[in-house]
Amino acid sequence: MKKRGKLTKAERLELAILRNKGYGVRAIARVMDRHHTTISREIARNSERVSGIYDPHKAQHKAYVKKKYARFEWKKINQHKDLKAFIIACLKKHWNPDEIAGYMKTQNTPFYASKTAIYEWLYSTHGLPYCHYLYTRRYTKKRRVEKTVRSMISNRIPIQQRSRGANNRTRYGHLEVDTIVSGKNGSGALLVCIDRKSRYLTIDKLASLKPEETQQKLGTLIAQRCIRSCTFDNGIENRHHEQLRIPTFFCDPYSSWQKGSIEHANKMIRRYIPKGTDISRVAPSFIEHIIDIINKKPRRILGFKSAYDVMMEKQLLKGSGAIGG
Repeated sequence: MKKRGKLTKAERLELAILRNKGYGVRAIARVMDRHHTTISREIARNSERVSGIYDPHKAQHKAYVKKKYARFEWKKINQHKDLKAFIIACLKKHWNPDEIAGYMKTQNTPFYASKTAIYEWLYSTHGLPYCHYLYTRRYTKKRRVEKTVRSMISNRIPIQQRSRGANNRTRYGHLEVDTIVSGKNGSGALLVCIDRKSRYLTIDKLASLKPEETQQKLGTLIAQRCIRSCTFDNGIENRHHEQLRIPTFFCDPYSSWQKGSIEHANKMIRRYIPKGTDISRVAPSFIEHIIDIINKKPRRILGFKSAYDVMMEKQLLKGSGAIGG
C-alpha cells in the first residue's frame, strides 16, 4: 500500500456512507485503499462526542481548523513557563523534540507540546537561542545529503538478500556498522555499531581504517553478544568481512539511506565529536559518556523506552556492554 496524504473531503463522505452501511473499520480501509489505523483514527478524532455519529462535513471542518491553527501551536510554549522550562531542560540533555513530546505524553505531565510545535518554537525568534542543543545544531531544516563512498570488496552480498528478520526488525542481533573518521590533521576513527531492532549503540576507537583492525574489533563484539548479521557500506575497512564468520551484507553504492539507523546514530555522535576532531585525542571515558547518553534517551521507535532499557528487559547485555576504547 502506497503512502498517502491526509483524507480528502470526498474520502470522508465515502467513509460516512460505508460506516452507515455497517462496514467495519478494516473493511472500510480495504475499500478505500487506506490503512486501517488511518480510518480508526479519523473516526475517533472527528466523531461527535455525545452521539458518536461521524458527520463527514463536521469532520472536514475540524481538519481544516486544525490545519489552519497548527502553525500557531508553538506560541503556547512561550505562554506556559513550566512547559518552556521543561523543554529547555530536556534540550540541554540533548533530547530531540520528538523524544521530549513523547516523554511528556507517556509520563502524563500536566503540560504538553507536540514535536512539531517544539520545532516551530525553536525556529522562531524565541527558540533560536536553544537550537545549538540539537544534535544537528541547525537553525532551519536542511536538505538531506547522502555520502558517496565506494570501494571494491570481494564476495560482497547485496543488502537485497538480507534476511527478513533483519529487514523488518523482528529479531535482535542484526547490526548496522559504520565508521567516523578524524579531520585532515588528525588520526584515528570510531567504529560505530547499532542493533537494528533495539537501537542499542556501541562505539570503539580505531587507530586507523585498516581492514585488519576493523575485523578484530567486530570479532570482539561478536564474541560478547549474539550477533546474527552485519550490514556495511562499501568502505575499504570492511574488506575482511568474510572473516567474521557471520552473514554480512552491503549497501548499494551511493545509498547510505539503506542503513538509516547508523546514519542517524552518527548524527547524534557528531553532536559531541564534531567534524574535524582529532579522534586519537578523544578519551575513552568521553566515548563511554556519549554511549551512555544516547543509549539512555527515550526513543519514539521504542515506545519512548531507551535502548538500554530494551536490552536489559530482553537480557541481551549479560557479560557484554559497549566496546571499550
